[in-house]
Amino acid sequence: MRRLTVTAESWPIAGTFTISRGSKTAADVVLVEIAEGAHRGRGECVPYGRYGETSAGSIEEVESLRGKLEAGLGRRELQGAMKPGAARNALDCALWDLEAKQSGRSAAELAGLPTLQPVTTAYTLSLATVDNMAAAAKANAHRPLLKLKLSGPGDLDRVAAVHASAPKSRLIVDANEGWTPEIFAELVPRLVPLGVEMIEQPLAASADGALANLARPIAVCADESCHGVETLPKLAGKYDAVNIKLDKTGGLTGAFALAAAAEAQGFAVMIGCMVATSLAVAPAMLVAQRARWVDLDGPLLLARDREQGLAFDGSLVYPPRRELWG
Repeated sequence: MRRLTVTAESWPIAGTFTISRGSKTAADVVLVEIAEGAHRGRGECVPYGRYGETSAGSIEEVESLRGKLEAGLGRRELQGAMKPGAARNALDCALWDLEAKQSGRSAAELAGLPTLQPVTTAYTLSLATVDNMAAAAKANAHRPLLKLKLSGPGDLDRVAAVHASAPKSRLIVDANEGWTPEIFAELVPRLVPLGVEMIEQPLAASADGALANLARPIAVCADESCHGVETLPKLAGKYDAVNIKLDKTGGLTGAFALAAAAEAQGFAVMIGCMVATSLAVAPAMLVAQRARWVDLDGPLLLARDREQGLAFDGSLVYPPRRELWG
């Protein structure tokens, strides 16, 4: 007989994490555990207000399936039993973990993947003043890939300052829907000589049609505009890449499906995460093996992480240990 446990947790962020939509000082997550006999599978999600999600709402979604889960519902059946989103992500990843523990095989083996390899992650510089972002870039100039949170006004100065402070680092920028078509048209040509190689979700998802008529000398990646496979058709002609996040796809199962479909349709793949503990990020390491851009620095932004968390060597992140997940 299975036993389901679902809990809301809050993990302090090291300082304040700021994007165009606001700031936060803690990562609010939901932890799901599914125990069966001597084995326990775990999954973690980050309910996101941008999509109308809350910790309480996600817990309610999970609890609504308690009977079926404890009776043996599998991750394949889960896909049709719950809508994509944070709650399904936690359950899906917990079921992957449980299956790995019960079978004595790794999650990578279950997915038909070779042994996981370390990957280089971007390191995020929170939205701040020009001087503060320059200082943060200088402190992290040893990192090969920096991701800048932007918002519109003053962004050119921010990027220029970061580039000057970390001249050897590759740069990607994320406006989190904070630009207008006019800002895009003005900024993008000026970002090319500053070494920016990708722009993430510059326009609001509800108004990104304008991208079809704008020159894209730098690759543009869909985040808030891309959730599951069904969202891909509307991205054609507007985006060059998609940011896959397990909280959007509803778990690792959905993430694999989206990655395969995106590649088949000519999109480059980025794998991202929310600010969360290593438990939320660990499953994404399986998708990271095929991604052009990896943005899995969530645990690095916390004041503390879970025990047996992911091992980082600078920006190099190593596959999860069995004690953590998978």
